[in-house]
This record gives sequence, C-alpha cells and structure tokens, in this order.
Amino acid sequence: MDYVRGIFKNRPNRFIAEVEVDGNLEIAHVPNTGRCRELLVDDAVVWLKPSDNPNRKTKFSLHFVENNGELVSLYSQQANSIVYDAIVNGQIKELSGYDYHQREKTVDNSRIDIYLANHEDDCCGIDFLVDSCFVEVKGVTLIVDGEARFPDAPTERGAKHLKELIKLKKDGNRCVVFFLIQHPAGKFFRPNWENDPKFSETLNEAYDKGVEILVYRCDNRLDGIDLIPESLDFDLGKSFSDSIVDD
Repeated sequence: MDYVRGIFKNRPNRFIAEVEVDGNLEIAHVPNTGRCRELLVDDAVVWLKPSDNPNRKTKFSLHFVENNGELVSLYSQQANSIVYDAIVNGQIKELSGYDYHQREKTVDNSRIDIYLANHEDDCCGIDFLVDSCFVEVKGVTLIVDGEARFPDAPTERGAKHLKELIKLKKDGNRCVVFFLIQHPAGKFFRPNWENDPKFSETLNEAYDKGVEILVYRCDNRLDGIDLIPESLDFDLGKSFSDSIVDD
C-alpha cells in the first residue's frame, strides 16, 4: 500500500485532523476516537492512506504517526483484523486449537469481536459447536515510560463489553479480553486508572471472575503490520509497583 507523508497540524475534533501534504493543508479522517494527545503533537510526521472514493469528504485517512522513532498505528479497527488473522494462523498459542472462527458475534445487545469454537457431531450426524470462546479486542496506543495503558479516554462502551464477558463466563463460556499494543515501545500493560477508574475496576472484576487477559504487541511497517507472537506481562493495580501478573 502506498502511503503519503504528511505533517500533523491540528485536530479540530476526534474524527478529523488537519495535515500538511506537499505544502498544502489537507483534511484527513482519523480512524481512532481516542484522545491520542501524546501522539498527535504539533509537526509530528504522519502517514496517510489516500482514498479513491470521489464521494468521500476527506481525501486521506491517518493510519500511522511517528513517535520517538517508532511507527505507531492509529487505525484502531485494524486491531481486530490483526488479532483474528493471528488466531487463524496459529500465532496466538493461548487461542489455538479451535476449528471454528467468526468475526463479530452478536450476544444480547452487544457484539463481541471474535467468537471461537469447535465442531462436533452428535450420534445422529448433526454438527454443532462446542467449547465456545468469546474474545474482545482493545487496541492500545498510550505509552508512559514503556508501559501501555488503556483506555486513553473514558469508555463506557468498553466497560459494557467487560460486563458482557463476565456474564458469558458465568454462563460457562471461555472469555478473553485481548489488549493489542499498537505502539512498538509498549512492553507491559496496565489499565489506565487515572483516566477511567470505572473501566479499570470492571477489568479487575472480570479477571477475578475468570475472564482471561492476553496482552500482545505488533510490529508496524508501512508495508504491513504483524503481531509479535509472544505474550506480555500485565499489572491490574494502580501503580507499577503492584504485583506483576505473568499469564
């Protein structure tokens, strides 16, 4: 994919950014509703995907930003695809062994990002699904001293998804919240108590009730993004000095 280099100038709202391209000021769509204040700073180098849709309001989408020498992915929805493809390709050992894979499984009033299961035949030759596993994916871009934190802004929707996982786990399903660190500098994860104590408390509740937590990061390049097949440590406490969990 051919990207266009730009210089970030301003973000009037969470959906668009003003960027300079070849000396001209352009408007780019920002596919990430997080604040990203530590990334989208004045004159930061950004990489834009041109749109070939003549009816679209913006000519570009802002996919990457350079930060402290690292290429950071801002395309939050792509995190789901990266994790899904990695599961299908057997790159996530904790989620291997399933022969049925589905994107966006509707459960009650929510949509869980990934549904995994196994096919099984009953005595009459009827195929059905067993070993259900629900995976909710969260892309992480906020990094503080090498520590990845989520969310970077309060998210009622994120807490709602965790509550749904708690319910599904209580019903006997396997449930996983998967944090994909999209900033290569992130080597460790914890919830962002300062910005969203409700989400952080709910994540602790989910973990206590059996919802699993997986943390991975990705290798970002302009010609592709790959998940690094090695899980990372996390800490659910309010400070880095709390006990480290190595799952």
